[in-house]
Amino acid sequence: MTAATHSTLFPQVPETADAVLDGLDPEQREVARALSGPVCVLAGAGTGKTRAITHRIAYGVRAGILQPASVLAVTFTNRAAGEMRGRLRQLGAGGVQARTFHSAALRQLQFFWPKAVGGDMPRLLERKIQLVADAAARCRVRLDRNELRDVTSEIEWAKVTQTVPADYPAAVAKSVRDAPRDPAEISQIYALYEQLKRDRSVIDFEDVLLLTVGILQDRHDIAEQIRRQYQHFVVDEYQDVSPLQQRLLDLWLGDRDNLCVVGDASQTIYSFTGATPDHLLNFRNRHPNATVVKLVRDYRSTPQVVHLANGLLSQARGRAAEHRLELISQRDPGPEPVYTEYADEPAEAEGTARRIRDLIAAGVPAGEIAVLYRINAQSEVYEQALADAGVPYQLRGAERFFERQEVREAGIALRGAARAGGNDSLLDDAEDLPAQVRAVLSTKNWSPQPPTGSGAARDRWESLAALVRLAEDFARAKPGATLSDLVAELDERAAAQHAPTVQGVTLASLHAAKGLEWDAVFLVGLTEGMMPITYAKTNEQVEEERRLLYVGVTRARVHLSLSWALSRAPGGRASRRPSRFLKGLRPGSGSLGSATAAAAGGIERGLAGGRRKPRGPVLCRVCGATLTEAGAMKLMRCEDCPSDMDEGLYERLRDWRSEQARELAQPAYCVFTDKTLMAIAERVPTTDGELSSISGVGIRKLDRFGADVLAICAGEEGGAGGDEV
Repeated sequence: MTAATHSTLFPQVPETADAVLDGLDPEQREVARALSGPVCVLAGAGTGKTRAITHRIAYGVRAGILQPASVLAVTFTNRAAGEMRGRLRQLGAGGVQARTFHSAALRQLQFFWPKAVGGDMPRLLERKIQLVADAAARCRVRLDRNELRDVTSEIEWAKVTQTVPADYPAAVAKSVRDAPRDPAEISQIYALYEQLKRDRSVIDFEDVLLLTVGILQDRHDIAEQIRRQYQHFVVDEYQDVSPLQQRLLDLWLGDRDNLCVVGDASQTIYSFTGATPDHLLNFRNRHPNATVVKLVRDYRSTPQVVHLANGLLSQARGRAAEHRLELISQRDPGPEPVYTEYADEPAEAEGTARRIRDLIAAGVPAGEIAVLYRINAQSEVYEQALADAGVPYQLRGAERFFERQEVREAGIALRGAARAGGNDSLLDDAEDLPAQVRAVLSTKNWSPQPPTGSGAARDRWESLAALVRLAEDFARAKPGATLSDLVAELDERAAAQHAPTVQGVTLASLHAAKGLEWDAVFLVGLTEGMMPITYAKTNEQVEEERRLLYVGVTRARVHLSLSWALSRAPGGRASRRPSRFLKGLRPGSGSLGSATAAAAGGIERGLAGGRRKPRGPVLCRVCGATLTEAGAMKLMRCEDCPSDMDEGLYERLRDWRSEQARELAQPAYCVFTDKTLMAIAERVPTTDGELSSISGVGIRKLDRFGADVLAICAGEEGGAGGDEV
């Protein structure tokens, strides 16, 4: 084992307490040495906050100031807690408790229940949705599966904000929250849900916190026992604390102040779950003698990415914005962020897939690339584009489009209608294929207008709306197509996208990306109505959308791409506008000042050749039909239209590609995809200009492979660099 391998995989435990501080920057070292009294660490994205607080705990333990068993570190996810425990072990501070709020509370509740209440603790309800369904049924309220999810989320929000059923309608009105049903109706379901839990002797996850709070409030002897056990508290991601979690933390602390909190108000993106940055922002008011340390040295992102992130927040308003941190990159310069405007969504997806292929070909691992979007329903077109390009991918925080419950149910309904044909009265008034699809999906609660607010109902509507749009595009591309033809198309799409789960490009929503980072990040769909989302009405809701985009920007280490499409479908009216959050950042959109404008990066158009020209429908060069599929647009013909491809040339190109892939030690599709080789073999280019006009042949690939490809097209068997025969 080499020294490098040893240090990377099995780091040496620091020999002394002072050695724990080695490698920390001045601000991180100040955090590590502040071991008494209240401490507030304001830590920007990428500034090493986890490193600072784990070294702080380890330094205290190794110096004999803190006893391992007396420290409780809490965070919000099991992944984050596990990472913290692992780092503490590597620093020689094993034995420190690092848990989520729920995990710590459940452990205490299980231990003290016999003493505080007596008997066995009620069974913990893993999933509350069935009980909510029973409560709704008793209230004679019919809820579909997605409405159940939304109402369940509302009950969770009410409980973490310590809102009882009777107060729910007033609390919703005060918070300007869009309730998925009539607030009085939800209040009634909520009350009956609580009654059913008592009747069945079960508790839910929110009850774990509530009951622990209740016991600590009522039983001072138990509260004192916990306070004797835990003398020192550390809370990570403090901007995400809910009122209920803060109440529990206060009871753990008692009248002591050995508390260290870490957070960033600019990364508050979960207010819809009850999280609030107020506790972080008010920390100095509650603890006037607190030590406050700001971490602003960004070790994650290049100066170009950090500059954009700072510029984005410079336009923010509201209380969180007043406490924003100006990050300072500690990395070497990298490429400027790229802004790209596309004519339509398929072009945006294909262009993104093309850029990703180029990055992979340049040596960026697929697992270090992410495509981030606002809502999960946006994933389908990127799943398709990456599948067409032969790029492996994985979805995070969401089901694959064709595996979503509502999409599966819609497929079953469409298949049944296709089998029934003219015998289905539902289709009597449907004049064409899109009308038939709309009629069938209306039985699945789809309507032309989206539901108000966010949540599962909106996600469901977006998924079904994507199917409606696909039907419209399919009908334009294949006039006379039947419902059976569409069902076959859906089946083919689903089969093509059910690739094995591999280390590939990550597709994720911006919310699911929190806490992660990649070498290259593509932020897509950045239009008004999507970023900020349509239902963000109030100033605070809009500002949270800005913070969400900030989180997306700060996930990128080196490469950052921001893009938007002017219309949904090819040939559609270019009525969309880029997100207001990009104003003053992207060139040509106004200025925040000369420094910002000068370093904001270049803007590109999604079509080749400088200035964008109005784009009409892409037509098949054989039959003239409108093309909607990325692969068909690459070939400039329908997949089933006759091909004039030179088969011999195609095989020579494949052989050449295999050799190139072996030399580069990369998959063959990283050189050129099959579709690109087919397009080359069909058009047989003779100049750089003709070759570069083929989709999939970008500037980098033209420079790298162009001479070989043109030589092969000219009949030189080995290409320009091949051996003579």
